Parts: sequence; structure tokens; C-alpha cells
Amino acid sequence: MIEIIPAIDIIDGKCVRLSQGDYERKTIYNEDPLEVARMFEDHGIRRLHVVDLDGAKAHHIINYKTLERLATKTQLIIDFGGGLKSDDDLRIAFECGAKMITGGSIAVKQPEIFLSWIEKYGSEHIILGADVKNKKISVGGWLEDTGEELLPFVRNYKGKGIDKVICTDISRDGMLTGPSIGLYTEILEDMEDLYLIASGGVSSMQDIERLQEAGIPAVIFGKAIYEGKISLNDLTKFIVNA
Repeated sequence: MIEIIPAIDIIDGKCVRLSQGDYERKTIYNEDPLEVARMFEDHGIRRLHVVDLDGAKAHHIINYKTLERLATKTQLIIDFGGGLKSDDDLRIAFECGAKMITGGSIAVKQPEIFLSWIEKYGSEHIILGADVKNKKISVGGWLEDTGEELLPFVRNYKGKGIDKVICTDISRDGMLTGPSIGLYTEILEDMEDLYLIASGGVSSMQDIERLQEAGIPAVIFGKAIYEGKISLNDLTKFIVNA
């Protein structure tokens, strides 16, 4: 069964969503992310993807108090990303309750630091973030194109111990236009034992079912829930029937 991972993106301690990573195209869905997280938990969800969008822009962790509330007041398994650039950022994230962290920009800009995290915490706690536009990696909250090709980038880190990757198609994120199944299939054909987490574009339960049929291990999505395209009851039924 495909693993269901709702996303909570945070700006100023609030639950928001951006369109294509554009901070100027922000929608606030709830003033209290904990309320949203508890709602997910009540419907059988066990995993949560939390992104500190303020941190991504500032290049250091900012919304760690919100992370701590989510981790201490729910039983959800949280992976956390956004602005993690130093050993101190990582320490704070884990101390505040993250079970896993996602590193994207750091893996491109300072690979020696990212590799040291894998060695120190183990690959079970470190996820590689591969944010993609036209099959090239983007960093800095998607504000900077690197020109680095997706497959060699992921393949390199897989060879160094990474086994979990979140791949976000920036062109589809927050657009509700459907996921890039062809892209994810291409990645898994190249690295079939990779735990690939698809992200971006999910607009319906049918999209999730298509990802599952394609053999994608996990999916992250948010806007489809917040805008009523996917109901929590539908997710509960999907989880129960799987």
C-alpha cells in the first residue's frame, strides 16, 4: 500500500500552502497547525510532512516551537524540513520531536555537511529532498535553479547511504493538476529499491490510486485536502481497505 503523508507548510506559525513555491501566492488554511494535525490523526493518518517555509527563506530553522507542539500533542511520525543548514538546526529539529528531517538545499550546496548527518543520525532519519523543475534540481525554497540533473543527483546520494527521497515537481506543486507519474516511474526504473515519496500536483483520490498502481511507495499532498478535493473520510476508507 502507498504510504499517505499529508503536508503542513508553516509561515508565521500558521498552516499555509503556496502555488509553485511562490511566497506571493500564499493561502492561509488554518491559524493553528495543531488543529489540522489532530484532524489528520483522528482519521487514521500516522505520518506528517512539515515544512518550515520561513526557515527555507531565512536559511535556518524558525518554526521549531510549532514542530514541538505537533510532536508532543499528537502521536504522528513527523518528518521536518525547511531551512535546515547547520548541525544546530538539526539538533533543534530532533529535540523538538522530528523523527526524520529532509535536506534539499544543503545536499546541493554543502554536501559534506549533509553526508555527516547521514553518518551521525543514520539514513533512517535523513531524507533527501529533490525539488525538481524540468528534471533539474532547485533549492532555496525553490527560488534558485541549480542546473543539476535529477537522476545523477539522487543516484549519487543513494550510493552514499540515502534510501528515502522526496521528489517534488515544482511545476505541479499546489496546482492540483495531477502528479508527475512518468517522472516518478523513471526514477524507480533507474533505482528500483529507492523509497520514493512523490510530491506535487495530487488533486484527487484517483491520483493517489494511480500512484499506487504505478508502484510509488509514498505520497505527500496538502492542497487537495485543504480545498476539499480529497476528503478525510475518503482517506480513512483508503487506509482501512488497503
